[in-house]
Amino acid sequence: MATIGEMFQSANWKEEKHVPAIECPDEVNANEMFEVKASLGKEIAHPNTTEHHIRWIQLYFKPEGDKFAYHIGSFEFAAHGESVDGANQGPVYTNHSVVSEFKTSKPGTLIATSYCNIHGLWENSKEIKVK
Repeated sequence: MATIGEMFQSANWKEEKHVPAIECPDEVNANEMFEVKASLGKEIAHPNTTEHHIRWIQLYFKPEGDKFAYHIGSFEFAAHGESVDGANQGPVYTNHSVVSEFKTSKPGTLIATSYCNIHGLWENSKEIKVK
């Protein structure tokens, strides 16, 4: 029996278009909001078509020493050119990029996960230090 964790794939986001790139400071001030950007296709473009697209990105933070991660947010991308005229004929396309803010009093690991409708689940993480 497979677990959900076994289904997540990971690689270097500079070489694999499905891996979320995480952009934020390496070190933040305790209890001060800071901005986090998570995106796909930063170095190698990911398609954004009706047939092949990124459906969502989720952000989590696991404080050092804590047992569980905290869910920061879920961001769904719902428009990929679908239309009554057919695939890729619609006027609206979302982009697989999100900016969010949060604060923490503890150092820990920021985790970004994503879902490609063809290539499945992907993840990346970044250590955050706190001053």
